[in-house]
Amino acid sequence: MNTKERRVGTVSRGIRCPIIREGDDLTEIVSTSVLEAAEYEGFSIRDRDVISITESIVARAQGNYCSTDDIAEDVKNKLGGETIGVIFPILSRNRFAICLRGIAKGAKKVVLMLSYPSDEVGNELVSIDKLDEAGVDPYTDVLSLEKYRELFGENKHPFTGVDYVAYYGDLIREMGAEVEIIFANQPKAILSYTDKVLTCDVHTRARTKRLLKAAGAKIVCGLDDIMNAPINNSGYNAKYGLLGSNKSTEDKVKLFPRECQDLVLDIQKRILDRTGKHVEVMVYGDGAFKDPQGKIWELADPVVSPAHTDGLIGTPTELKLKYLADNDYADLSGEALKNAISESIRKKADNLVGNMASQGTTPRQLTDLIGSLCDLTSGSGDKGTPVVLVQGYFDNYTNN
Repeated sequence: MNTKERRVGTVSRGIRCPIIREGDDLTEIVSTSVLEAAEYEGFSIRDRDVISITESIVARAQGNYCSTDDIAEDVKNKLGGETIGVIFPILSRNRFAICLRGIAKGAKKVVLMLSYPSDEVGNELVSIDKLDEAGVDPYTDVLSLEKYRELFGENKHPFTGVDYVAYYGDLIREMGAEVEIIFANQPKAILSYTDKVLTCDVHTRARTKRLLKAAGAKIVCGLDDIMNAPINNSGYNAKYGLLGSNKSTEDKVKLFPRECQDLVLDIQKRILDRTGKHVEVMVYGDGAFKDPQGKIWELADPVVSPAHTDGLIGTPTELKLKYLADNDYADLSGEALKNAISESIRKKADNLVGNMASQGTTPRQLTDLIGSLCDLTSGSGDKGTPVVLVQGYFDNYTNN
């Protein structure tokens, strides 16, 4: 066996960076942080390494913030300021509660329609087993708050300990608006209460808007239509509005970063100029994976990656090694098996759709896969590594 062969495949490293403030030069900070980490830790930058930057520091450097008053003004202008339906929000203090403050400020009454038994990303209001016991059909039944409490009582989130039904209701009242809470999964159910609707779902928003308009709604907006332009010189996101936003303070929201394609291209060029290596660069937010314990789907952002270099477009083209070993080369072992599999990899086609040797591989977008890896690496707390360097991701069994 060749003792010079590599013994390590993909490596993901969290890169420590300074605390980012508005106006900071991210191209310089990210590039320098990665290169200093390589120098201090004794590794080299290679072609096709991936430098990933969390969306949070991009938005902070851009100063992409708005206030709850800005949200209120936009909501009032677009939905009339009287009774509005707010439907299908996710259950999150960080993601939605701060937005709801602004929304409630911009209306006299909010009819809050919650999906059940869980929200779009899996936060549970009531277990599906309890629905079965109560004989409730979530596809057709519309429940009042009183009926929900009668059947299911108080249900606190298993991770946060918050009863989001009470929490959202109290929050709306605190902002000076009247509130009525119902539970339904058919968008048109809200039209029995109001024909002016703000739909707050993330990944199903296009369908929800279509169904509401077809059912006769007078005004339909999504979170992507709120704060999609500046209000009083605020931040904004022309494509996603409030989608992907996070709580900054009690009355301030950090929005998803605005156009940042130039940033990833500038970092790519800076690394090429300083090392001669062609790396890929992406901005990432939430990963795209589901927690098996809490049943929560992580992706509350509208996309995993709002900007990336061209080398990250597409899906992996991979063969399943165990399939080759168990089928095509079942009669081989040792060096002969290794050589045969290596040759299959070298000769693999660019498109493996329908090829049995690729079954069981993951036909997901590269940005979603790498973004998920980076989200898990950087964490969401106090690691202080908002940049992640992924090496060897595009290698395979034949690369030494």
